[in-house]
Amino acid sequence: MKKTLLSLAILTSFAAQADEGMWMPQQLPQVAKQLKAAGLKLDPATLTKLTEFPMGAIVSLGGCSASFVSPQGLVVTNHHCVYNSIAVNSTPERDLLANGFLAKTLGEELPAAPGSRVYVTEEVANVTDQIITPEVAKLSGKARIDAIEKNQKKLVSECEKDAGYRCTVASYYGGLEFYRLKQLEIRDVRLVHAPPAGVGKFGGDTDNWMWPRHTGDYGFYRAYVSKDGKAAEFSKDNVPYKPKHVLKIADPAASAKEGDFVMVLGYPGRTNRHRLPSEVESTFTWNYPAFVQASGDTLAIIERETKNDPAAKLKYAGQVAGVNNYYKNRKGMLTSYANSDFLQRKTAEHNALKAWVNANPARKAQYAADIETAEKLIAERDANAKKGFFLGYAQPKFLSSARSLYRLANERTKPDAERKTGFQERDMPRWNSIVAGQDRTYDEKVDKALVLHFLTKYNAQPANEHDAAFDAALGIKPGMGEAELKAALDRIYAGSKLANKEERSAWLKKSPAEFQASNDSFIKAAVAMYDAGMKEEAQEEELAGKIQQAYGNYMRAKIAYMNSKGQAVYPDANGTLRVTFGKVTGRDVGADGTGSWTAFTTPKGIVAKHTGEGEFNAPAAQLAAIQAKDFGKYVDPKLKTVPVNYLATLDITGGNSGSAALNSKGELIGLAFDGTLDSIISDWDFNKAMTRSIQVDSRYMLWNMKHVDKADNLLKEMGVQ
Repeated sequence: MKKTLLSLAILTSFAAQADEGMWMPQQLPQVAKQLKAAGLKLDPATLTKLTEFPMGAIVSLGGCSASFVSPQGLVVTNHHCVYNSIAVNSTPERDLLANGFLAKTLGEELPAAPGSRVYVTEEVANVTDQIITPEVAKLSGKARIDAIEKNQKKLVSECEKDAGYRCTVASYYGGLEFYRLKQLEIRDVRLVHAPPAGVGKFGGDTDNWMWPRHTGDYGFYRAYVSKDGKAAEFSKDNVPYKPKHVLKIADPAASAKEGDFVMVLGYPGRTNRHRLPSEVESTFTWNYPAFVQASGDTLAIIERETKNDPAAKLKYAGQVAGVNNYYKNRKGMLTSYANSDFLQRKTAEHNALKAWVNANPARKAQYAADIETAEKLIAERDANAKKGFFLGYAQPKFLSSARSLYRLANERTKPDAERKTGFQERDMPRWNSIVAGQDRTYDEKVDKALVLHFLTKYNAQPANEHDAAFDAALGIKPGMGEAELKAALDRIYAGSKLANKEERSAWLKKSPAEFQASNDSFIKAAVAMYDAGMKEEAQEEELAGKIQQAYGNYMRAKIAYMNSKGQAVYPDANGTLRVTFGKVTGRDVGADGTGSWTAFTTPKGIVAKHTGEGEFNAPAAQLAAIQAKDFGKYVDPKLKTVPVNYLATLDITGGNSGSAALNSKGELIGLAFDGTLDSIISDWDFNKAMTRSIQVDSRYMLWNMKHVDKADNLLKEMGVQ
């Protein structure tokens, strides 16, 4: 890792805040003392070697984390991470969500949901000097965004000359540093095993983000490649991928105990700990409340429209699970925010930073103007987001598809290097997979009901907040009543054939002229909206480029300021590989310090919560095994039973779902899958005393596989029998 000024500021000041942080693997040698003191028995330097143990076993699913647990490409992750794959393979006659799924042989494994991937990170390199060149540093606005994107695409293209690899360039510290990630992109992913929903989703949305928890949130994929070991599309001739390293499941005696060291390796999505006070205020007073309202409406409409339609309910099961997760998450954040002084503290910290900047003429000249500029530009961006909020919900699914397909057609007229990111030849396998599979998660009556609801809200906005191109394309006008809006939707839905898989997939290869000549209503609307959409995108990029430049210098000032006080400044999570460590422990709860959460839950809680219906419907076979105390070798000697879930002081967020929780020797002792409701605001405001992650205990997973699901074939494959 190149020792930039930023990196040194981060690394040398770590000891001041050793209880938080999502650390880049390259940083770990610098915090070796803290890791060893916490209990790690491995050499911390080994965690920097992405192709060695244990990092070589850690993978991304492009939204969740996972890990290899057998030499035959078996991947373990959370049940909710494979949930959509279970749903799309389910029918009312064969409901895999309700009953679970187990492939006893390779031939019984099922294709995962369209677009599913397993990404194996092999290299991370600092490419800052190749992205922000002296020429780029002089640019502003859209010109800056375009130049950065051009440099990113060049580096990605060079990296992807190795067939089967997916490379990305990620931004850190507000655009001050850039790293290129090289990942093997495994495109043939298959569903191997998932317990029934009464195990994998036990407690459902009621228990989501709650403690005590009793959820068996685990599931298995398998990664497949061509016979020559290359990444390939799904084929019956493909063979299981052979990873260079796999995680060993810890022996029950070496599994989690209270007070033990634990670390999580995974791909956290986004944190926002370096945001400006104005961003905090906008998020918690407008954006999150609006999101919660829209999510609640979405869930209610889907429930209403699918109530008597089991097939449609299965199609939307994955979306419902995802919306519910963030719905409760944002509600929890809003409650925590309302009961905190977060904004006041954030404002005071920001004012102290500005006072420090203004106290020195050199610092004032270097930073002050950009801090003020960043505040103004971000306020403008947030105002634009508010204006377009309902429009984002009010577009029919296949109108959005048509717009993307027409954009693709136009981009394909350009040389590949000049196309917009996301529309290059490297992206076509994903395009083909997703477009072909869209009907598996679509029902017209549900889609139309959702669109009508949000279109009504959009249309109630003042005329000057409308999108003229959208209104013209759909044939709507401000002030129209619900009946008129419904009639407009009926016309545009009836005039399109994009719900048909073959019709839709054919557009992937058509020219702009063919789009322009089409009479398909969604295609015609997409063509009509294209020019205005491109103009709006250019305006957004102009603003984004200005923000990137000013915000980067704000972050430079913040790092210098905090470093002057001996405080750590680690990068916000951005979807790239990170390591966090802590210990297995419960916590005190209650405003007056009374009450506590134990570190572990047990099957007694499953029996107590079981109602036989809905979210608390444990399988009969599991209840019988619990009743018989048939726990085998998975009994914890202190608990006198098998542990189900446990708490730890790990700094995680969305994207960490499915992350391997490892003991001091690097052995798998569980899977991270959640946090507690009153601590999820740690995405913005880390609280050492409150923050707890929730893991499914590996012993519970193995016990359930052995004694309930009879997954002996997988246990043998993982070497735990």
